[in-house]
Amino acid sequence: MTIQGSKELNAWVYFLNQVEIPVLKQTARRLSVLCEQPENLSARNIAQIIKSDPLMVVKLMRYLQHRKQRAQDHEIMEVEQVLMMLGIESALKKVPVTPLVEEVMGREHMGALLSLLKVTHRAKVASNYAFDWAVRLQDLHYEEVRIAALLHDIAEILMWCFSPKEMQFIKSLQIKDKTMRSHNAQEQVLGFTLHALQHALAKKWALPGLLITLMDKDLTSQQRVQNVCLAVNLARHSANGWDDAALPDDYKEIGSLLHLQPEDVMKIVGANKQASA
Repeated sequence: MTIQGSKELNAWVYFLNQVEIPVLKQTARRLSVLCEQPENLSARNIAQIIKSDPLMVVKLMRYLQHRKQRAQDHEIMEVEQVLMMLGIESALKKVPVTPLVEEVMGREHMGALLSLLKVTHRAKVASNYAFDWAVRLQDLHYEEVRIAALLHDIAEILMWCFSPKEMQFIKSLQIKDKTMRSHNAQEQVLGFTLHALQHALAKKWALPGLLITLMDKDLTSQQRVQNVCLAVNLARHSANGWDDAALPDDYKEIGSLLHLQPEDVMKIVGANKQASA
């Protein structure tokens, strides 16, 4: 990274640390409906809604880390636990479901909004894969793996929201040149990679160390990190269509993780059914 790139990175970290993180309109709508049903207003039901929106999850976790008591000697990564620690009423008041992503981006960036929604959907798909595989691997802390996969690409989501023109340009570069790697396109346009931004933000927001580790693609020798990265890869590649050229390698690597044959992996992720459809 160049000196100029480092300055640009620091500027974005400063901006994203100050700005109010927006949430998806669907999240705000679903929480509003739930709040009108006092009999169903529980930490579990609220968490189910929040976990469908990586922006709301990181917004909640950032708030918790900023007000964390010194006496708190353990890290909390599960959304339901965060809500219980903050208190449901306090959490909904202190971490409001505003502003909305759709309002922040405006009508002039509808194309970028569509890309953002695709990435958030991809993140949710990845979190479901990671959760399922963690259960299969008898990982007792499967929720931590789920959240790590959900937030794996949070920097990309934030940049689609706050820097849509640059992100569109990065996308256009890769469309023109199919061989261009994502990090090269990002450095060319932004001066830094989204991975570097994500790592810097996680440090700045003092997110749980375990979460930072699970999102670090350079630590894939660890089983839980490998789980997260493979789930993210499968979600990304399958989003291009179930005939994507990278999928066979994904099935082999997932099979190695789960001690299954690639054909069995295809069955558990529904690849055969999706391809037929």
